[in-house]
Amino acid sequence: MKIATYNINGIKARLPRLAEWLAETRPSVACLQEIKSQDEGVPAAEIEALGYQAIWHGQKAFNGVAILVDAEAGYTITEVQRGLGVDGPKDGEGEQARYLEADVSGVRITCLYLPNGNPHPGPKFDYKLAWMEALRARMAAIWTEEVPAVVVGDFNVIPEDNDTWSVKAMQDDALMQPESRAAYARILADGWCDAMRTLNPRGGVWTYWDYQAGAWQRDHGFRIDHILLSPECADRLEAVGVDKDHRGREKASDHAPAWVRLSL
Repeated sequence: MKIATYNINGIKARLPRLAEWLAETRPSVACLQEIKSQDEGVPAAEIEALGYQAIWHGQKAFNGVAILVDAEAGYTITEVQRGLGVDGPKDGEGEQARYLEADVSGVRITCLYLPNGNPHPGPKFDYKLAWMEALRARMAAIWTEEVPAVVVGDFNVIPEDNDTWSVKAMQDDALMQPESRAAYARILADGWCDAMRTLNPRGGVWTYWDYQAGAWQRDHGFRIDHILLSPECADRLEAVGVDKDHRGREKASDHAPAWVRLSL
């Protein structure tokens, strides 16, 4: 089973890139973030035409997550939960579309888009930390079910110094604050395996390059898209990687897809 995470940065605007990536790499499960579409605006027919079945949790113009499964290969999907019950940072805003959980052919798949948290400090950073605590609690609940589980998405956290091209450039960003890193570390300490870190212990693997200042051309990136495995899945870890080539294509997302292959 190949499970991928991809911050698509607008599913309608990047539909040609999404179709291209799915056709070329054919993940069993593709978890998307920042689809930036209301539920009724998701291009369901186009996704189905590619051989995938999908569920999604949309929001107008911002956020939004989706899980796609390769129906042609026989994978099935059943939604388990959407949302973590954490209201946005603005009064009366309600919950943002950032969390979607499903059972895919016997494996629990969680797709998330964690709050960015900038500017730091402030209400958005407080929201980020509250959201991470709610995520940790939900992951603990999944743990008690003793099901094979994979939690993927754009965590908006640079876990360690070797996960960025420049510590100095990112030192004031919410992605790299001690509180953000500590919250991520607590999740790992609960027993979850960071797949990319496990097979790339020296770091230097990026999943995001900003559109500004020639970041892509200069390889000024960092790792914020993560794949966390329960022990049942960590024991079956075969390979992990980043489809870096797709970041360099015309009108691409500012993220590249990251993936893991498990012997399930």
